[in-house]
Amino acid sequence: MTEKSPHLTIIEEDSVNMVRFSDRKILEELSIREIEDELFALVSSTPAIKLLLNFSNVEHLSSAALGMLINLKKEVEGKKGKLKLSNINPQIYEVFKITRLSKHFDIHEQSSDAINSFS
Repeated sequence: MTEKSPHLTIIEEDSVNMVRFSDRKILEELSIREIEDELFALVSSTPAIKLLLNFSNVEHLSSAALGMLINLKKEVEGKKGKLKLSNINPQIYEVFKITRLSKHFDIHEQSSDAINSFS
């Protein structure tokens, strides 16, 4: 099953909901709010969700987007789900390291590795 919106494509694969971001830059507050609403709706509608965020298209991420990811992680864990990130470009990964978010998120180089790690 595949769902597409202006900001996201959601693909269900091996009971994992993989979200690919359509935007190259996730910077604007309105876009971040729309993405957050879509992701929170997905989490709310899927008990014990296995959620993978694939950042392969993303080149820039704002601090507000990082805050949204933190809130999403709390929401997923509160619903007994699991959240993983993959395909983060080196510049964005460096921000995760500097902010120590790399210690709080389960980050994989490739989406296939992340999908396999859910089992």
